[in-house]
Amino acid sequence: MRILQATSEFFPYSKTGGLADMVAGLSGALVEAGQEVTVVSPLYQGIRSRLPGLEAFGPEILLPLGSRDFSGQWWKSTESNGLVLLFLEQEHFYGRNGIYMEDGDGYWDNPERFMFFSKAVAQLAGDYDVVHVHDWQTAFVPMLLKAFGDRNDIPRTVLTIHNLAYQGQCEGARFEISNLPPEQFHQEGPEFWGSLNFLKAGLHFSDAITTVSPRYAAEILTPEFGEGMEGVLQSRASVLRGILNGVDYDEWNTDNNPHLAASYGPGNLSGKRECKRALQEQVGLPLKDVPLFGMVSRLAEQKGTDILIKALSAILGDTDMQFVGLGSGDLRLADELSKLQRAHPEQFVFFDGYSNPMAHQIEAGADYFVMPSRFEPCGLNQLYSLRYGTIPIVNGVGGLKDTVQDLTQPDPTGIVLEHLTVVELSNSLLDACAIFGTQRQLDMVEAAFRQNFGWDASCSKYMDIYQL
Repeated sequence: MRILQATSEFFPYSKTGGLADMVAGLSGALVEAGQEVTVVSPLYQGIRSRLPGLEAFGPEILLPLGSRDFSGQWWKSTESNGLVLLFLEQEHFYGRNGIYMEDGDGYWDNPERFMFFSKAVAQLAGDYDVVHVHDWQTAFVPMLLKAFGDRNDIPRTVLTIHNLAYQGQCEGARFEISNLPPEQFHQEGPEFWGSLNFLKAGLHFSDAITTVSPRYAAEILTPEFGEGMEGVLQSRASVLRGILNGVDYDEWNTDNNPHLAASYGPGNLSGKRECKRALQEQVGLPLKDVPLFGMVSRLAEQKGTDILIKALSAILGDTDMQFVGLGSGDLRLADELSKLQRAHPEQFVFFDGYSNPMAHQIEAGADYFVMPSRFEPCGLNQLYSLRYGTIPIVNGVGGLKDTVQDLTQPDPTGIVLEHLTVVELSNSLLDACAIFGTQRQLDMVEAAFRQNFGWDASCSKYMDIYQL
């Protein structure tokens, strides 16, 4: 099959979260399964320097956004496995310091930036059997295809929701940038209480809708997790399916990993102990054999960062433990984490930002990995943790509940909270400290190593959807 994957970010060339990893992992698995795959994404600042061999693909394009025309150019690169990458150059829209925002503020013209991208993707779509779009940034593509395309030659469209909380909502007047007839701005499309909602367009016009875990697919049909879209999703429940994200184990492994101080695996934990010592040295923590907790996260209330800060504030100082955190996002939460570091410099270290090597080093060096998300469509870090023999401590929602077995279950692989409260999270951290160094912890580590969340099974499920 000829499959077009349209995404606003793609690892390793652009990334703010799990979306980039998922599209890269799925695309690679589809190629290995014998499919012809092209990934399209904007040409952000810095990508060209990483891919000096980029070649122009097709002529310059000219697309309207309302009454103004904007030009762009596709650039092509082919990976060693045969995966084709097309990057859309438009300096005004994509030649910026950030992907979606700078200094904590989203770009005011994000609707224009991603409508331009969506229109460019729709132009390419006729050459493919399936167009798979991801999140709100590309969710307009199915509507554009059905509004402007030849109905006898429209490829099958699939929309994956990575996080329903982000919908691309803006003023209704900006519907004009779609250049669709005004009468198409209605409830069975992108109109939402008078505003323009990119994701809602995709929910109505995609042939199939997926989420990144089975539990999240069920959760978003409810008011608690539906983010105002539960009614639309209920009306399309017959084409909604949850497919768990996979892990690229070529990237996330503990054997000859260039980011890690030593190799290790099941039955051989000496290398993991070496990774822990290397992490402590690197971040300036005392070289002590105490429970070391890790976090790599976007800083947001969704991720439960505020609850984690309160829980740590309650037990640090009185508990023999260490914590290393890496993340960026909400400036207020970053400031609170920095205050914790100043208050407990011998126990707590926080780095504001993202580093892929450090993410690997935290996953390998930590004994426990903390993910207290209020909701989590899938989550990838708990899957990385399992492969790294690092016990995840998670809230029991979405993909976290789907992938981590609690202490109360047979062959537990982690600690799962029933309710996200400061008290329950504090107690879970203390429970982790209590079993540290015991046979119970070692049994959990071995059980974690046995988990397999590779892309093969998930790739097969996507192929079933593509071929309907």
